[in-house]
Amino acid sequence: MNQSAKGYSPLQLVLIGGAIATTTTVSVFGSGWTRCVLAAFEDSPKALVDQVWQLVNREYVDGSFNQQDWLATRQSLLSKEYSSHEQAYVAIREALQQLGDPYTRFMDPQQYQSLARQTSGEVSGIGIRMEVNQQTRRLTVVEAIANSPAFKAGIKAGDEILAIDGQTTDKIGVEKASELIRGQVGAPITLRLGRIGRGAFDLQLRRATIEVPTVHYTLQQEGNRRIGYIRLREFGGHTSDQMRRAIRDLNSQNADAFVLDLRGNPGGLLNSSIEIARMWLDNGGIVRTVNRAGGSELTHANRTALTRRPLAILVDGNSASASEILTGALKDNNRAVVIGSQTFGKAMVQSVHELVDGSGLAVTIAHYYTPKGTDINKKGIVPDIKINLTAAQQRQLASNPDLFGTRNDPQYAGAIAALSGENFAQPPAPQTNQPVGSSMRN
Repeated sequence: MNQSAKGYSPLQLVLIGGAIATTTTVSVFGSGWTRCVLAAFEDSPKALVDQVWQLVNREYVDGSFNQQDWLATRQSLLSKEYSSHEQAYVAIREALQQLGDPYTRFMDPQQYQSLARQTSGEVSGIGIRMEVNQQTRRLTVVEAIANSPAFKAGIKAGDEILAIDGQTTDKIGVEKASELIRGQVGAPITLRLGRIGRGAFDLQLRRATIEVPTVHYTLQQEGNRRIGYIRLREFGGHTSDQMRRAIRDLNSQNADAFVLDLRGNPGGLLNSSIEIARMWLDNGGIVRTVNRAGGSELTHANRTALTRRPLAILVDGNSASASEILTGALKDNNRAVVIGSQTFGKAMVQSVHELVDGSGLAVTIAHYYTPKGTDINKKGIVPDIKINLTAAQQRQLASNPDLFGTRNDPQYAGAIAALSGENFAQPPAPQTNQPVGSSMRN
């Protein structure tokens, strides 16, 4: 991800939700095109403009370009003179608006780097989660991630962060504090902390590469059953490894059934959703993609499921894209009972490219369908058991996140009730000699 801002990087990324992830290091352009454009424009705004046009022309899922004359658009873009990259950015965004696709979009260098960091599954920092405490209005540690510099230094949940490298945190939020904490791996950072019973003190740490936890799980006793509750927040670069560890750990604790919570999960890495589906599903299709030329590819499970225990999935209107791929795969194969409210309905796949000046472009390249061929775009997945939260229930959960995955969470309570029945969430019988399809190439 740490590409130079100068020169074209062949790094290609795929976006299927609110996140991106590396899928290949092969450029979509031939070396001849790259040499030609760079020689002609030498990092000029026109090189950027033409690179964007070429990417859309080659990859965009709609070959009619929303009934627009895309060749005329190129001629118009290259006929203009741009005194700065910012002027080119404006022209690019105006051209992309013609496609009528909110997911095909341009990102300036800062936006692209932010998105790349988010979905790599790693950050450079000290390994803490923070919030502004609603009662004290002070920046407070929620968690020190295991084995991180913060954890090893003894930072505890509840510690107040009073200053970062001498800058007071009185009037800054979590986002600004995160920017101050991030930095070069190995670089020192000094926090001034406040702790009950100790008062204020300074602590010096060194930044490190932190694997962002996207999977959180617990074993919960519900009556006479042990429930493995797993909350999956997004599909990042390390999510599949974290999910594998979670399932195996809960298996070792003799979980009788599982609840997989995908509520609020905006999506992420395509391959991650496929890998995770295979952890729950031995046989059957996972997702079908169709490209601009009508080429169709169905990805299958490959007999690598880690558990056959009953499974319930929790979803809501913010469960999107990769979350819907996973949900659709398990629902269509009768592997899980789906509970909650209707999902978001995003069934488009994007590739994301770094451009000549370090900016980025997301291009919709395919449409996906559930294994049974259902098109969920702008429709979403309808749960097997619909439980819509009232406004009051939503406020209660939002104000007290610790209630998620408890009996005070109506959708979780519905999952427990469903798992107690004989007719829900029973995995299909194993099949022998099942042909296995090839995995999706991205």
